[in-house]
Amino acid sequence: MLAKRIIPCLDVKNGRVVKGSNFINLADVADPVVLAEKYSLNGADELVFYDITASAEGRKLFTDVLKRVAEKIFIPLTVGGGINSLQDFETVLNCGADKVSVNSGAIKNPKLISEAAKKYGDQCVTLSMDVKRVNGKFTVFAKGGRENTGIDAIEWAKFGQDNGAGEIVLNSIDTDGVKKGFDIEMLKAVNSVVTLPVIASGGAGSVNDFINLFKEVDVSAGLGASVFHFGEIQINDLKKQLKNSGIVVRV
Repeated sequence: MLAKRIIPCLDVKNGRVVKGSNFINLADVADPVVLAEKYSLNGADELVFYDITASAEGRKLFTDVLKRVAEKIFIPLTVGGGINSLQDFETVLNCGADKVSVNSGAIKNPKLISEAAKKYGDQCVTLSMDVKRVNGKFTVFAKGGRENTGIDAIEWAKFGQDNGAGEIVLNSIDTDGVKKGFDIEMLKAVNSVVTLPVIASGGAGSVNDFINLFKEVDVSAGLGASVFHFGEIQINDLKKQLKNSGIVVRV
């Protein structure tokens, strides 16, 4: 059985890590370089770095901060934000990323998924999906959760898999920052139609939320942000408790 991964997420705006609730009310948290190094040394399996306003502001990702983060860590790094072309893939990979996360750029140009997979390999392409319930349907949002695309999330996940994505990060806007548990219903719905590794994002508030996640849904990883940033959960302690609960993790 593959070990479940624990992945901290750095949402970066103007060179600083920020965190909000339901994708709004962003507050300053910390220096991303300092946090990244801390997580690398304290048991994180991977790290996700999102330049969360790049797409909405129509600009390129801040590569200077990314380079400094990549230099400080010794775990796989996934990077996203403002990824709209193969050249953007090239840029962030050259800055030290191991995987590239596409979201709004793939919605705008769905061929980007298959083109990137063909050039860099499936393992390099992560499809990040920001999803919210709209009239009872799981719907994909773009530009950092600001724009309702009307795209059915289940169909989009299947499209991503069929076109070469190597994994999916499923961000629930409904549970983001609320800290009352992962969106199990949404995760089950998406996980049931793909065989790709799915990373659960949005809602982590306690160790029990991670335990429930891995017991309820066969996802590959649990992603968290503020619970790690503010020290509410220590990753090494989380992994010990997961192991004690019969969940396979790398300790």
